[in-house]
Amino acid sequence: MTEQAGKSFLYVVVCAAGIAAGVGELITAAQEEGWEIGVIATPVAMNGFFDTAAVEAQAGRPIRSAWRSPADPRPFPPPDAVVVAPATFNTVNKWAAGLGDTLAVGTLCEASGLGVPIAVLPCVADALAAHPAYQDSLIRLRGMGVRFGPPFAGEPGAEFPWEQALDLIRP
Repeated sequence: MTEQAGKSFLYVVVCAAGIAAGVGELITAAQEEGWEIGVIATPVAMNGFFDTAAVEAQAGRPIRSAWRSPADPRPFPPPDAVVVAPATFNTVNKWAAGLGDTLAVGTLCEASGLGVPIAVLPCVADALAAHPAYQDSLIRLRGMGVRFGPPFAGEPGAEFPWEQALDLIRP
């Protein structure tokens, strides 16, 4: 737990999917449960997939997307849990392969190695979800203890299960 008022710290990793515009719903639900929030976004997600200014205001701290220099202090405390929502085909596959080429994926690789509880709400089109590499990645990540929400392909009118992520990180 963090030292700020004894609250637990949740990393919310946001990937580049259209549904990312609703990430504030997850942040609200987590804050209502007492979590402090740090948002880490993939570089592509920072390019208009969600309202970064609104999310920074809501979380109360800047969004991280780029690596810090070794001399810079860590801007977030270590996570007590991590939620990846929405999780894209690209991020899931790179993470499972251990390719930490972005801060977001590197953070997921590290959190996995530390045994931090991780919940994933995938947002992957059906055609991509059928790809053998993605299926292999799900098997590998589940084997590492990562907890997955239901598949979501972005169907019109379908609700993204933001709050289910919090159910997945509870013991």
